[in-house]
Amino acid sequence: MLSSVDFDGEMMERALALARRAMGQTSPNPMVGAVVVKNRRIIGEGYHHRAGAPHAEIHALKAAGDRAKGSDLYVTLEPCCTYGRTPPCTDAIIAAGIRRIVVAAVDPNPKHSGQGLELLKKADIRVEVGVLGEAASRLNEPFNKWIRTGMPFVTIKAAMSLDGKIATRTGESKWITGESSRTLVQELRRGADAVMVGSGTIVADNPQLTVREGAIDRQPWRVVVDSHGRTALDAQVFTDEDRLRTVVFTNERAPELWRKQLAERGVTVLPCALLGDHLDVRDVLKQLSQREIINVLVEGGGQLIGALFDARLVDKAVLFYAPKIIGGSDAPTAVEGQGIGPLKDSISLRKVEWRRLGEDFVVIGYC
Repeated sequence: MLSSVDFDGEMMERALALARRAMGQTSPNPMVGAVVVKNRRIIGEGYHHRAGAPHAEIHALKAAGDRAKGSDLYVTLEPCCTYGRTPPCTDAIIAAGIRRIVVAAVDPNPKHSGQGLELLKKADIRVEVGVLGEAASRLNEPFNKWIRTGMPFVTIKAAMSLDGKIATRTGESKWITGESSRTLVQELRRGADAVMVGSGTIVADNPQLTVREGAIDRQPWRVVVDSHGRTALDAQVFTDEDRLRTVVFTNERAPELWRKQLAERGVTVLPCALLGDHLDVRDVLKQLSQREIINVLVEGGGQLIGALFDARLVDKAVLFYAPKIIGGSDAPTAVEGQGIGPLKDSISLRKVEWRRLGEDFVVIGYC
């Protein structure tokens, strides 16, 4: 028989697995899973499906019904204790007669942090915190950053040759990396609120920027940064069935007719501040945050990724490498922009991991 510590870990693993079922669907809310256990048997479980829908605890308690009295509740995030889009979960937990609650991570919102736990303690519910806490916090990295800073979590993705080229000198880029790498990219898109690219990527590749593998309730927003109106009006992101979920950041240097025609198609066209000769990427991210877009995947090109690194706005990097050499001083690279001067100013990735993907390999790290 598992020890109590091991059993708690196993139940929290189940709660985390439930939470992941809603990957990319709950924003701006966090992903949360919950499990109700009595006599070491699961009697109810659930997860938060989307913002405005019942929270994970409510689904789990409803599934358990009257059996919940005297049981243990495992939940990946501290239960809410205030009225928002839904009533506070702490009230439902107390009313159900839960005797013990095990929480993975505390609510990062300083206005609420720990308060839900205190209410449960005052109701004579035994509270334990921190079981698989790091895994729970990593699951909701975008939500945690957005709550604390008001800015989106930014992940940059680039697929390149060993010498850092994302295309040949003639612009050919499909496909540098293999099928296994492209499958992981689909997973990254599934978890994102928005996929963002510069106009050069649209001009060169005319991508859809959609999730095309597996069932999904909604597609991520497509965000195009285009200061001069370079992107063709017949690009897929402006003409396909998901065009109403496309946002273009631009300014008055782009032709007025171009901006008007995009708006007439249902594309959201937003003015953006300038920083030098380019659009201010910090302003782009602030505007996305105001629209409750909190998890942004940036897929290129080099100028946009370089601008984000220059401004120190990247949180995570996912870099795919194929065992190929492309060469050429005119071939585009994954990170352009201004770059650094002294080597001591280089950005060192933290918590770095890498793994093989077919013939390719991927490096993942935090900035």
